[in-house]
This record gives sequence, C-alpha cells and structure tokens, in this order.
Amino acid sequence: MLCCCWVPSQSLLSITAASSSSSHSPLSSFPSTRKLSCMDSAGTDSDGRQYQTAGEMWSEQTGDPNKKTQWYHCGVSYWEGVNATVDGVLGGYANVNEPDISCSEDFLKILLAERFPGDVRNQPLVALDCGSGIGRVTKNLLIRYFNEVDLLEPVSHFLEAARETSAPGYSDMHKAVNFYCVPLQDFTPDTGRYDVIWVQWCIGHLTDDDFISFFNRAKVGLKPGGLFVLKENIARSGFVLDNEDRSVTRSDSYFKELFSRCGLHVYKSKDQKGFPEELFAVKIYALTTEAPKTVHRTRSKTHANRPRTIK
Repeated sequence: MLCCCWVPSQSLLSITAASSSSSHSPLSSFPSTRKLSCMDSAGTDSDGRQYQTAGEMWSEQTGDPNKKTQWYHCGVSYWEGVNATVDGVLGGYANVNEPDISCSEDFLKILLAERFPGDVRNQPLVALDCGSGIGRVTKNLLIRYFNEVDLLEPVSHFLEAARETSAPGYSDMHKAVNFYCVPLQDFTPDTGRYDVIWVQWCIGHLTDDDFISFFNRAKVGLKPGGLFVLKENIARSGFVLDNEDRSVTRSDSYFKELFSRCGLHVYKSKDQKGFPEELFAVKIYALTTEAPKTVHRTRSKTHANRPRTIK
C-alpha cells in the first residue's frame, strides 16, 4: 500500500471528459427513489472503461490474494519511481502546496479550539501523519501545532527525505519523533497515543475492506476525545480508478457509507478552495468515534403561550 502525501498521477488527478462532461450520469440507470449503496455505484477508470458497480471493480482488481498483493505492489512501485520533492509527490502540481496547507490550517485551528482547548489540556498534543511522504504536511503544518508527530510512510526514500527535513523539529517542544516505514493496511498504532490521526491523499490506495479494517484498528490509537482528519480527492459520483498508480477516487457519498461501516461520524467537513479547475475536488473531514449529540428542539414560549381559537 502506498500512503505517501500525494496527489494521484495525472490521469486520475485530471477530471476526464468521460467523467465530467458527459450528459449521461453513471447513476442514472438506478431508480431515483432507491437509496444507493456505495457498492451499487457505477464508476470508470482512467482509460474510460465503465464499471456497473464498485463491487465489480474490486472483484476484478483484488478478487483473490494474488491480485490483491499485486494491487498494493503496483501502488508502491509507482511511487518508488517518483522524486522525493514537493513537485514529485504532488504529481507536478507544486503550486497547490500553499492553498492546501492554508485550508488545512484553518480547519485544524477550529478543531483544536473546540476539541483540545489549551486552558483545560493537561498533556502534550500528539499527531500521526499517515501517508507522510516527504513530510510536507508534517513540516508545514502539524509540527507547528502538535508537540510530537509520528510519520507513517511505506516508500523508503520518501521517508528518508521526511526524516531529514522533519527531524530537526519546529522547536524543543514541537518535534517529529517516530518514522514508520510500514504500509497503511498493515499498521496498528500504539494504544491511546494520538489526539489526531491525519490521513491525507493516501486512503485511495486501500480497498474498501482494508479501508474499514484500517480505521477500526486505528481507533485504538486515539486518546479520549481524539479524532481522525481525512483529506482526499472527491469524485463527482461513484468512483474513478487510476490504472497507473492503483488508487481509487471515491465520491462524498461513497466515503460517508464507508465511514458508517467504520463506526465513524463526520464532526466537521470543509471543501478545499484555490486548486486548479482541472483537478478533482478535494474535501477534508474530521471524524469521531462518538455520535453527534442530538439537539432536542422545544417550542418557544411565545408560540406555546399563543391563544388558540375556540371553535
């Protein structure tokens, strides 16, 4: 599994004419009254091939152990051939680095203020950067807000680059601590270590089953009140398979069904702004293990005390 901080290869990153300009919706064959499951959703690949369902695609790509092994091997192999630079890990779009970090920082500030206010916090903040790549997100964002950051990345030359740039730290109180060269689908965090587990531009390499398995394992790594932050490309509907780097871009509804299967709840979400128009939309989700509190609405006193007409 590849989990570097990446934007997918250009064939997936760019919205193809087949998926963006066609007047025919891939979901139009389903009755409008039917509630669709992500496994029912039609999709396409980077060569324009149509799949009737996600299940059909996954069966073809990873339907037996040998195919699944090859799926992950191809993903890692692709990124092993990419330069350990910002332009390399961002698929030739180094210019998205600044707006990406800016949007993420605005989102993170809100989460920290609401979930981990400094006036009541009695312990250091710790984050895990999943798919850390060359440490772009850690260096430019996480290490400034967390006392300790661990990096998880299976591509060794990316992780070595991250070690060189992140190990010096931001200050004595803000530093990178652990560098794990492990695939995302094989990683289990230490129990109760993290306030935030940040997962950016890497979850598309996981099959649906491994997506669910990863988050279920990773839950044990969260401290009480901790949360996941997932930032990913978003397909307009269904999914888009990249045949080159073996990754899948899922729609918002596809993600939300997987979140439900993981027992996760969307605490907040935000759309990325400022990216080139030819790129996929990008969304950032904050996910919690606890269900949102139900707000009980009561009738206002003004309405409750309004005189009724006697018939």
